Amino acid sequence: MSHKQGVRFEPAPTGEQAVAMGRHCGLSRVVENFCLETVRKKYAQRKAEESYGITGEDLTKVPWSAPALEREWRAAHPERYPWFSQGGLSSRIPKEACRVRAAGLKNYFASRDGKRKGTRLGWPRWRKRKHGSRFRYDADRAKPLDARTVRLPAIGDVATREDMSWLTDRTATGKARILGATVREQAGRWWVSFQIEVDRDEVNKRRRVEAGAPACGVDLGLKTFAVIANSDGTTEEIHAPRPLKAAQRALKRAGRRLARSAEGSKNRAKARKRVGLLHLRVADRRRDFLHKTTTRLTRTKSAIAVETLNIKGMAKNRRLARAISDAGFAEFIRQLDYKADWYGSRIWKADRWFPSSRTCGDCGRVNRALALADRTWACPGCGTVHDRDANAAGNLLDAMLKHSEKQLAGKLPGEEKCLVETA
Repeated sequence: MSHKQGVRFEPAPTGEQAVAMGRHCGLSRVVENFCLETVRKKYAQRKAEESYGITGEDLTKVPWSAPALEREWRAAHPERYPWFSQGGLSSRIPKEACRVRAAGLKNYFASRDGKRKGTRLGWPRWRKRKHGSRFRYDADRAKPLDARTVRLPAIGDVATREDMSWLTDRTATGKARILGATVREQAGRWWVSFQIEVDRDEVNKRRRVEAGAPACGVDLGLKTFAVIANSDGTTEEIHAPRPLKAAQRALKRAGRRLARSAEGSKNRAKARKRVGLLHLRVADRRRDFLHKTTTRLTRTKSAIAVETLNIKGMAKNRRLARAISDAGFAEFIRQLDYKADWYGSRIWKADRWFPSSRTCGDCGRVNRALALADRTWACPGCGTVHDRDANAAGNLLDAMLKHSEKQLAGKLPGEEKCLVETA
């Protein structure tokens, strides 16, 4: 069975190659802004024409789709951007930039009309340098030549700092197919991400969760990142590295140095790079922790019960917003979802209003007076003293097991009926 997956490697471009990659980032930004400008102008013109009473085919056509935007770019660039044809830039970059803009417009209208789940999306914004440097290739235009070399059209063969044999071995045997590639710059370092379709059956079977593995309930928190209650009666705690909190002192010093440097100076460029590298290290530490934790859980637990958290609402608490963002709860649950599908585990998500922390694990009474600061509490009904997090994890596990029993009980009559009819 094929899965869509992303893999990322760090290239080591020469100075000349890095300059060429930077120019392609600028090209992608120019095309995206050109597309947005064209849509806004033609949309405004169409609205004005409608107010004048013009209808039907006489109205100005708005280029909403990627092919329409690409036609607008091809018609306009010889006069407006003559440097594109003269600079040896890849023709695939504008094509992908048009697709990115078309996808953004489509998502906006789908979100506005209620056809897209998630947070309400706004109208696409202008792309600026501070938003990051990146560009895309379609299909397998960019591809690894061997374990240490990647070919980027119009840039050349670029060495990589990492071994790519995991990908090259699979592409050579037909087990993986490259769907696209994104090149991105962060704090002076470059990354190439391949979007691939890969056959993971062999890997997933080898690393599949064992048949007798325990189920567990996971309570997420700030003091302790995760408290895990297993169905075999054991409990474990997972503590996060809190990378942003650990880097606060260095970030403050780097930020002050950046603020005091003169605009356009070399020292300012160095200070900006220093701040970027610190943020990159924070993101890398958090990503490493989340991947290791989610991989271990999905390979060793047959079923995992988690909370459905309102992360956006929780982050509105200004005293806890930084700590909540530093934890990465949403990314943790997202990784559990797709890795459970890989390794044969199962994810059960409790209802958002399920009172896992307030419910007594012994008598089932809900303690409405429980405050956020109460780390331990005694049940008003039975008097049992609970650790807040361990009790919540146990309640999540019990709720998942009861839900599974109800599902099984609901299926049994139907199965019996089916057996009788077959007999």
